[in-house]
Amino acid sequence: MSGIRTGGNGRSGAPGNGNGNSSSTGTGTGGHRALVWRGLPERPGAAVLVLHGGQEHSLARPGPVNLAGLRMAGFVHALRRETEGAGVAVGTVRYRHRGWNGERADAAKDAIAALDDLAEELGPVPTVLVGHSMGGRAALRVAGHPVVTGVVALAPWCPAEDPCEQLADRDVLMLHGDLDRVTSPAGTRAFAARARAAGARVCGYTVLGTGHTLMRRINDWHRATARLSAGLLGLRDLPPEAATAFALPSHSIAALDLPLPRYPRTAPPAGHPSRPLPTDA
Repeated sequence: MSGIRTGGNGRSGAPGNGNGNSSSTGTGTGGHRALVWRGLPERPGAAVLVLHGGQEHSLARPGPVNLAGLRMAGFVHALRRETEGAGVAVGTVRYRHRGWNGERADAAKDAIAALDDLAEELGPVPTVLVGHSMGGRAALRVAGHPVVTGVVALAPWCPAEDPCEQLADRDVLMLHGDLDRVTSPAGTRAFAARARAAGARVCGYTVLGTGHTLMRRINDWHRATARLSAGLLGLRDLPPEAATAFALPSHSIAALDLPLPRYPRTAPPAGHPSRPLPTDA
């Protein structure tokens, strides 16, 4: 492995608190703090930002018991475990509203605010976005941000009218359950084809036997997301089928509906991060 895939100039910013505790940073519109750290090493060389789902229309504020947010706790844990000791900051996005809300695109605005805060605090470190449902839509929408190098979209909400030009030169992995009746697996495949045509490197997986809540085959969802995210950061080798898919020409519609294999508890040792990611002194 050649090490981290850099974004910007690869510079690391100020050190974090190093204790792994949650902390908020920065303020957006009306003093709202969009970025919440779930794991912040002393000198991060990369980051993963997790975005949970929501509703199509709602201006209500997410409450202290937020099921959509709680659903992603297992993903955050898996990501932190996968990248432990590798200098990767892991954060989540705190939304102002439960809904996307049409042209307001509130979740995307909050994601941009979180990314701006991340870049200000850490510098332009390569960042992977992991989003479920509405969070997947937000992750795909804001992937043109300068620090973003890749997206892992889980059962994403992909309306046909959503743009995909912002994904040019980004690595995009899309996972969708074949039993999903909330967001459309066919819509995800269609968006993936448009994104590839727009210049993204794309691979699509179907998680057989699972629906929108991600509860069936939950260990496969968690482990696949963590290991694929690490692969996008250059911490481990991507699966051969994903590497092949990324190399396909823009007009190809192949490798957008691959069956996600079972992910064992113990990952293959090759390519696993063994030292912190390089950062500038």
